[in-house]
Amino acid sequence: MFITSKIWVSNMNYERATASIDESLDKLGTDHIDLMLLHQAMGDYPGAYRAMEDAYKAGKLRAIGVSNFYPERLVDVAALAEIPPAVNQIETHPFRQQDAAHAVMAELGVVHEAWAPFAEGQNNIFANPTLAEIGSQYGKKPGQVILRALIQKDVVVIPKSTHRNRMEENFDVFDFELSEEDLATFSALDDGTLPRIFDHYDPKVVGWLLRDMVKQQIGGGSLY
Repeated sequence: MFITSKIWVSNMNYERATASIDESLDKLGTDHIDLMLLHQAMGDYPGAYRAMEDAYKAGKLRAIGVSNFYPERLVDVAALAEIPPAVNQIETHPFRQQDAAHAVMAELGVVHEAWAPFAEGQNNIFANPTLAEIGSQYGKKPGQVILRALIQKDVVVIPKSTHRNRMEENFDVFDFELSEEDLATFSALDDGTLPRIFDHYDPKVVGWLLRDMVKQQIGGGSLY
């Protein structure tokens, strides 16, 4: 097992992040966590990141990283960090492949990890004719094509399923390789027309994400 946990936005400073790490260890009943991430680039995330660095030095965390950090925030934290982030977990799927962000991560030596590689089922993704046509050449389903394409683009994928047969399908992507032509066809699915699952540049989305922090810091209220 490889255990990953996250520090939520309400714990984005040094003291609360330190307590959050210890609470996670206590709840998991283990003496270390393999990977700990900051959930968002919000609040005092530099302070929270320093808490992860100290926990890493103490052996509580085997690796540290971030989640939902856009390129400018990733460069910010990487430039200031004593221990650079190992991972940046961001929304990545056929309709939002994040090539520009990937290039920045590659330059910084940060692993690009995809959350929602199946776009949370948006746009009827599992019946997408382009993905189905690519898959027919290899005897694979659209979901398997997605995972294989992202893997070939050097993206770590973490698909979610509660069904055993789909879990088995998700693992069955290492016995074929997409051609350059198929990868180009896959890349063309990212045309910029579909909305993001989360838009962290949207003030209403940011306000919703920060509601717990607002309650904790000013004793109630909400943004938007």
